[in-house]
This record gives sequence, C-alpha cells and structure tokens, in this order.
Amino acid sequence: MTLRYEEFRDLHHRPGVPLVLPNAWDHASAAALAAEGFRAIGTTSLGVAAAAGLPDGTGATRAETVRLARALARTDALITVDIEGGFSDRPEEVASLAAELAAAGVVGVNIEDGRADGTLREAGHQSEILHAMHEAVSGRLFVNARTDTYWLPDAGQAASTRERLTAYQRAGADGVFVPGLRDVHATAELAAGLDVPLNVLHAPDGPSVTELTAAGVRRISTGSLLFRAALGAAVAAAQSVARGVPVPARVPSYAETQALSDAPAVGRSAPGQ
Repeated sequence: MTLRYEEFRDLHHRPGVPLVLPNAWDHASAAALAAEGFRAIGTTSLGVAAAAGLPDGTGATRAETVRLARALARTDALITVDIEGGFSDRPEEVASLAAELAAAGVVGVNIEDGRADGTLREAGHQSEILHAMHEAVSGRLFVNARTDTYWLPDAGQAASTRERLTAYQRAGADGVFVPGLRDVHATAELAAGLDVPLNVLHAPDGPSVTELTAAGVRRISTGSLLFRAALGAAVAAAQSVARGVPVPARVPSYAETQALSDAPAVGRSAPGQ
C-alpha cells in the first residue's frame, strides 16, 4: 500500500504538470474514468450524498462513504475519498476513520473545516484533528486539508486562508485545498507561501488549467461537476426521447456499461495524470 501512496503523493510534485483529479460518486463512474486513463480518482461528497437521498456536508453519509471507498479501493486506480468534516468532531475518531480507509487501500482523504451550520470549525480544533490523522496514517494516506474561507461570507478570505493553511500544514497535512479561489494572482501568492501542494476546484467559467499551472497549483479537482453534468445529461436524454429528437450526446452501450463492473485496471494515461 505504501507504494501506491507514494505514487499518489508524487503526482502532486511534478513540475509544471498538476494532478487533474476527477471525482466519482459510484463504482461505474470511477471505472469509466479509470478506463479513460485517469490514474487517480477522488469521490464527491455531494454525489455520494445525493445518490443516497441524503444531504451533503452534514455528516450523514459516513456509511455510504466508507462502503464506496472500500469498493473503489479494490480497483487499480488510486482512490482519494472526500470525508466531509471527518464525520466527527473528536480527533481520535477521525484518525480512526483515516486509519480504516488506509487499511482498505485508499491512498488519500479530503477533510474540510466548513460546518453544516455555515460556519468554520475553529482552526485550532481542526489542527488537532489533522495532527491526530497525521500521527495515525503518515506515510500511508495523503491528507488534503480543505478550508472553506472562500465559500463562506465574512470569513476573511485571503488573510484567514493563509493563517489556516499555515496551521494545517504545520499540523501534518500533506496538501491543502481552497475551493472557491478563482483569482489567479491571489492563487499564485498563496501557492508561493506554502510548503505543501495547493489544490483548487475547477470552475468552467474560471481560470484554465494552463493559468492555474502557471500560478503554482499542483492539483485541480472537479468536485461535484461530473455528477451534476451526468444528472443534466440524463434529463436531457429523457427530454429528447419524449420529444422524438436525437439524444444530444453519445451514450455508452449496454455492453460497455456492463463491462465497467469487471474493470479493475486503469487504461492509458490521461492529460495531467
């Protein structure tokens, strides 16, 4: 398992080649991405929650998240799991979850400091959780510490972000994630002041991969984008059938989709992988 962790870690440290990380929500979506050459795949908490009919970001999907993580870890892809806020406020419980996932073959986790009530977990407390995780899984699991300072109102944004990320990397985070950060200049300044890889969330109307690479970003996640795109495509296909017009995009065949259930291997390398 250590070799797989090291491979995943190294994908964050290639000069000029950021890790483009697509996020899956079930076995089929992960297998389809792996078949197209994506070596590393994350999960999306929104996708996992919505597919189960549960709210995202409230700690309601621990069982679904662990179940999916165990299934995906059996594939050849390098899997990192979104564990929301850790499904607990107790450092030892979050560390235990991290160790469980590492033992199952997962190579990374993403843990956020945003809370269900729209506030941020106190930075010192989040650092305690990250430190406990570091002590439990250092060298086995890539801990990506997310801060929601750019997603919440009155969070201080730039100054607060720097303070939190500095604290999180000192606590042992292997990487840091700032969704909502879209200004290229601010991104470059933030990346330059970090000792660990910076992860940002791709926005269709935001900076390009080329611009983010030049700014020093080492990991670019799709978050819930693919899940939401799939929902949109499904509705569009249903509407096309109802209207008697061609379905707007190519749809995988039954055989192709069935084959995903027997797809443990990763295909050709995709751009940025």
